[in-house]
This record gives sequence, structure tokens and C-alpha cells, in this order.
Amino acid sequence: MATYNKFQDFVDQLGLGKHVLGTAVFKCMLVNTPAPVATNSIKADLTEIAAGNGYTAGGADATLTWAEAIGTGTATGTKIVWTCATAAMAAFQYVVLYNDTQTAPVDPLVGWWNYGSSLTLQVGETFSVKFNNSDTTGTIFTLA
Repeated sequence: MATYNKFQDFVDQLGLGKHVLGTAVFKCMLVNTPAPVATNSIKADLTEIAAGNGYTAGGADATLTWAEAIGTGTATGTKIVWTCATAAMAAFQYVVLYNDTQTAPVDPLVGWWNYGSSLTLQVGETFSVKFNNSDTTGTIFTLA
């Protein structure tokens, strides 16, 4: 199972009101090398895999929703599926969540999942990001 890691700047940008959880468009993109580190702050700090063969530049919508109950906020997202087509998809090891709506800073980072080793999809294979291992909608993170 992949491990979730938070980018340090996410906390600062959240406090400054840059992430409007529940209304902004959040996306997941695929990254191989170099590996994300906690001090990265914007999408341009990372190298996304090449578009094509089932992967679209910028990644896929995470369809993040926000709910609060009794002082605990929960961000959930719907499962994302990439299907390889035509030829092998570029290798990746990390799924990175970022805010695609925010423009100052541009595309601030939220967190990433490390799959432990590089993955390459062959034609017809799929890769799913299941938040909190859910087949539909699962928890991405909570704030309490």
C-alpha cells in the first residue's frame, strides 16, 4: 500500500486561505524522478511523466470534497483510474495531489503517495488511485 506524505507548504498555504477545500479543482499527477520531497511547494518543482498512452498532461481530477463534523474536517476523493493505450506508459513511482485552481502560488502541492518502486503500465493495464483503499470515494486527509 502506498504511503501518504504531506508537503510542508500545504499547511502554510491552507492557513493563508489559498486552498479552498471543497470548491477548488484538485488533481493527481504521476511522477517518477526526481522523487518529491516535503519541501517542494508547487507543481513546477516536480517532473511529471510524459503525456500519452493513456496519461494526460496535468493528471486527472481528484474530485475532492470537504466536510466538517464536531471540529474535524475530512477531505475525500473519488477513485482515479488510468488505462494504458497504444504503447507502454512512462514509468512512475509517485502520485502527487495539487491544487489546479490556485494561481498565487500557481498549482500549490498538497501531498504525495510513494508506491515504493517504479511502475510501468503496458497496453490494456490500468492503475487506480484508491483514496484510503476505497473502491469509490475515500478519505485523503483529516484536519482536527
